[in-house]
Amino acid sequence: MKKTERMRQVISGSMESADVQRRTEEGWKLVAIEWEREVETADDQLLGEVPFGLRISRETQRLEQDPAEREILLQLMELMVQEGSYAHIAEEINRRGFRTRQGARWTQVSVFEMLPRLIEVGPQLFESAEWQKRARQIPNQH
Repeated sequence: MKKTERMRQVISGSMESADVQRRTEEGWKLVAIEWEREVETADDQLLGEVPFGLRISRETQRLEQDPAEREILLQLMELMVQEGSYAHIAEEINRRGFRTRQGARWTQVSVFEMLPRLIEVGPQLFESAEWQKRARQIPNQH
């Protein structure tokens, strides 16, 4: 049986063709390239909305974890794993005292709108010690 092995390589200069050739000879196949660059922005200008669970650090102007929003993500993930409806999840998250970033009560639509973010951060959450502790306390539905 074969499985796909993946590796991410951070490049701190230009990508050399010799490195690509060496990896290819080792059996690796190039599947993606990610580009980044620095751009000038005004201090108060964001390039997009800050992802839920993160905030802009006052000191460094970089993204950092927002502990309150991370807790909401953990709570939402826990309730999703328990296979509740969006309406039930919204009701429960509100009962626990959590509010949206805008300070509103959670609705089934706002819970649904969090799905892409939960999918994005899911692997990090599942690997965290916080999740491992919570997972042992989640009742088995099956």
